[in-house]
Amino acid sequence: MSRYLFLMLGLAISVANASAQAPSKTAEQDPHDLAYSLGASLGERLREEVPDLQIQALLDGLKQAYQGKPLALDTTRIEQILAIHEAKTAAAAEVPQSEKALASEQQFLSREKAASGVRELADGILLTELTPGTGSKPLASDEVQVKYVGRLPDGTVFDKSTQPQWFRLDSVISGWSSALQQMPVGAKWRLVIPSAQAYGADGAGELIPPYTPLVFEIELLGIRH
Repeated sequence: MSRYLFLMLGLAISVANASAQAPSKTAEQDPHDLAYSLGASLGERLREEVPDLQIQALLDGLKQAYQGKPLALDTTRIEQILAIHEAKTAAAAEVPQSEKALASEQQFLSREKAASGVRELADGILLTELTPGTGSKPLASDEVQVKYVGRLPDGTVFDKSTQPQWFRLDSVISGWSSALQQMPVGAKWRLVIPSAQAYGADGAGELIPPYTPLVFEIELLGIRH
């Protein structure tokens, strides 16, 4: 249990130091706020380390240990469980970031592929038709006029047209070029583009991390040969 003991001591020391440096004595005057602050800080750390943690079991163990009551598990069992958890955490930390990113991408693409109304195009691009189109389709050498919104897997908007934009299909990411050649003028599609058809292992600066699939809503307005 040493790891979590150190964690709690660290939290207590941090709060104590903050209280000593701050002119206000609010924490000393309000035990509820101090307890809540310790719980919130611990909760944030545990959310990152153990995202599927059973909160009620955590609270039961915390309460019983804090009050000096008999624990539901003996000390040997607790030490074994924590040792296994620490070993798994250490092993996960050694996995290269690229492998973690690729695994996260595959999970995201699998969820998207299973959604209603989604069909798969070439190279794993996922398409949902939002509005059908009746016009012609562009060639690889054409320019296209589009309105679009680009999002990361978590929904963050990283790019958005404020007015219709013209692009050459031979100058955009391969996922756009491939999908738009199958898109009739007037259509509006939602595209999920795998990282291999977007910015791949390099990403795009601080905006798009490596191995990030991208989600676009694109409306094709016109074609220029």
